[in-house]
Amino acid sequence: MSATSDRREIVVVGGGIIGCCTAYFLTRHPSYDPTHHKVTLLEASEIAGGASGKAGGLLAQWAYPSNIVDLSFALHAQLSKEHDGKNRWGYRETSCGQLVVKGRAMSEKTQKKEEGESLQKRSTAAVSKLKSAKIPNDLDWIEPDLLRAYESMSGPGETAQVHPYLFTTSMAKLAEEQGAEIILGQVTDIARPDDTVESVTYTDKASGESRTIPATDVIVAAGPWTRSILPEVPIAAMRAHSVVIEPARPVSAYALFTNIEIPANFNPAKKSRPTVAAPEIYTRPDDTVYACGDGDKTVPLPKTSADVEVDPERCQEIIDQVGSISDALRDGKIRTRQACYLPNCENGRGPLVGLTHTKGLYLAAGHTCWGIQNGPGTGKLMSEFVFDGQAKSAKTASLDPRDQL
Repeated sequence: MSATSDRREIVVVGGGIIGCCTAYFLTRHPSYDPTHHKVTLLEASEIAGGASGKAGGLLAQWAYPSNIVDLSFALHAQLSKEHDGKNRWGYRETSCGQLVVKGRAMSEKTQKKEEGESLQKRSTAAVSKLKSAKIPNDLDWIEPDLLRAYESMSGPGETAQVHPYLFTTSMAKLAEEQGAEIILGQVTDIARPDDTVESVTYTDKASGESRTIPATDVIVAAGPWTRSILPEVPIAAMRAHSVVIEPARPVSAYALFTNIEIPANFNPAKKSRPTVAAPEIYTRPDDTVYACGDGDKTVPLPKTSADVEVDPERCQEIIDQVGSISDALRDGKIRTRQACYLPNCENGRGPLVGLTHTKGLYLAAGHTCWGIQNGPGTGKLMSEFVFDGQAKSAKTASLDPRDQL
């Protein structure tokens, strides 16, 4: 390939896990030639600044959509082996289960302001995999007198985890090492004369100046911000809060979905009837524990991930809930209180992956809470759409954006 007409100016919009994996696989596609192909990754605030840096990092073969899950799950293992993911981004296989447990009253509690919305991480098929089981011996950091049941969902080989921020930033760095350029700037326009991509205009984060770069191919992977770039895309945003705790003592490797009965005297300051909380708890190899709660739509999506509003009361609810079932978490140190927005497709589970009606314009967004799990698979598929004209590694007809645009 040597003709000037063969030059490709490929722009990836979004520095989350989907965009970073797309840049990674573009620079590793067999047809990629850095002398003729320019890959630019545009991110408005910072790499992994949104959900990709604040997610739980659960990987599961029972995730959805099924047509890309197996591909992506296998790629996670492959990437870890190739790039020392165990040490670089905390990749490890883990057990996953559901706990039914009775919570204890805690002092100085805050009340939940309203009912939250389920993050819908588990499909009906996933829930059907639950198996009644004896409580594992190494799950000793949950107070035994509070446990009512443990249901095994999957074991090592079917479930794994990564540290999302480290994984996403590593993918960006690896893409950069192969020739991709990372620019911090907020996209303001994608020029599409005659339904063909021509250029991308953005506001440079450092200078505040408006700049335009040529583009033959544009992959929009902006997660919940996709609609701000392409208003016609049916993707909505849901806020989710989470905390990171340094436990008071070492804890074993588990990804746990919980069903916690909150007692009537959970908040001594108010009379309340027993209710149920369902935080997710993921232990990590860096000796921390991640826990997240329900989603909410009380605060609209801000301009960038740097502007996300964190509700301290919602974070405290999570801290209180997990602390009510575990002394190791109750007596631990709170490292982080944070929030992010998840991208949900309005017309179904999503995601939308593939070509649009505009020549050279591709969409890779709407991954709900499974962006980290499906990032590698999506990135590989996008590299195939760009260089091969079609997906080769998975059947993606059900994810075709053109059916919803």
